[in-house]
Amino acid sequence: MAKNLLWIFGVVFLVVGALGWVPNPIVGMGAIFETNHAHDLFHLVIGALFVFVAMSAIDKAALTLKAGGAVYLLVAVLGFMMVPKGGALLGLIQTNVADHWLHVVLGAALLAAGFMTKSEGNTTPV
Repeated sequence: MAKNLLWIFGVVFLVVGALGWVPNPIVGMGAIFETNHAHDLFHLVIGALFVFVAMSAIDKAALTLKAGGAVYLLVAVLGFMMVPKGGALLGLIQTNVADHWLHVVLGAALLAAGFMTKSEGNTTPV
């Protein structure tokens, strides 16, 4: 189950990252979720990492979901503290308030997925 959730999150992050490079009203400069290319690249990297782990390190899927959730909650806290009304997080990543709240939801969803599922792996006793 963790593998499947990691696949889903990975594909969603890849799609969102790619969407940021194309003019649209949802993700990008002046969109609901304001991003710049550094932010979009971060989504692509996270998505690729999630898909890679789901394909090759199945036994680490739940741990990867938990780690991703912790990272996104940290990003949310940093966003609320550093750029409460929007701007560049750490001087690099463009965000706005909608991003901050989305990062809270993503962090909670990733953590919940990681804690509520078990990684699939070799369960054969030695």
